[in-house]
Amino acid sequence: MTTVDKPAPAATAPTPTARRDRPVRRELGVANTLSHGFLLIWGLLTVLPLLWMFLSSFKTNGEILADPWGLPGALRWDNWARAWTGAHIGRYFLNSLVVVAGSVSLTMLMGATAAYVFARYEFRGRQFVYYLFVGGLMFPVFLALVPLFFVVRNAGLFNTWVGLILVYAAYSLPFTVFFLTAFFRTLPTSVAEAAMVDGCGHFRLFFRVMLPMARPGLISVAIFNFLSHWNQFLLPQVLMQGDESKWMLAQGLFALSVSQGYAGDYARLFAGLSIAVLPVLAIYVAFQRQVQTGLTAGQLK
Repeated sequence: MTTVDKPAPAATAPTPTARRDRPVRRELGVANTLSHGFLLIWGLLTVLPLLWMFLSSFKTNGEILADPWGLPGALRWDNWARAWTGAHIGRYFLNSLVVVAGSVSLTMLMGATAAYVFARYEFRGRQFVYYLFVGGLMFPVFLALVPLFFVVRNAGLFNTWVGLILVYAAYSLPFTVFFLTAFFRTLPTSVAEAAMVDGCGHFRLFFRVMLPMARPGLISVAIFNFLSHWNQFLLPQVLMQGDESKWMLAQGLFALSVSQGYAGDYARLFAGLSIAVLPVLAIYVAFQRQVQTGLTAGQLK
């Protein structure tokens, strides 16, 4: 009995779709590699100076001058203690904490209220008033320093925390209103309509229903305002003069950098800078997930 060999199957040519997929995948791979490499370089440029500052805060002045890139011989917390008490960083830290807490709270209350009205209610002149708020984003702070100085002084608020809180809130309102107006527009109207049908008034609807729903956006803009107010230097330098006991942290760090630069006590200077940076890092680490949610919530709608 003879067997007949079956012909070998012919090789199938690659489909046009397969030909197109390979270049696309290679391009995506190159793009991902470049993007990840750029992010890695950016992360190193951000983290390494902070790490060097923290390590230098535990060194002696001799170690900083002899081996600036080396590790400290021991964790010398007395540098931090000298900066906190001797350089009055503790006093400036508490002053900034009080002012920033008041200004951020006032900004969020007024900004969220105005943004909710612009996003949910129709009235004559709404767009005009909204664009007045948004137009405030175009004016830098330093352009209004001279007239602002005379306005605050004539109002009797010069060299006071209340005056500084009001100025901080006024300069943060344009961004807060712009950000939260777009966020409130993404919230579902069915929930608000159901609450109104159940007998919920306008104020109760805002504070009990809409604000909890807008929590990611509120947290995001509150963190941005906190960073802006905490790092502010020009406004305190112009509006808080004379009485050093009322200085903000940025003013205290500037005075410390000048004095310690001449005295050669760089360890205390780095310790003061580390104390100023810690709250910013702690808040970002604690709320980074909420910030990402708030920034992308409008796009996921």
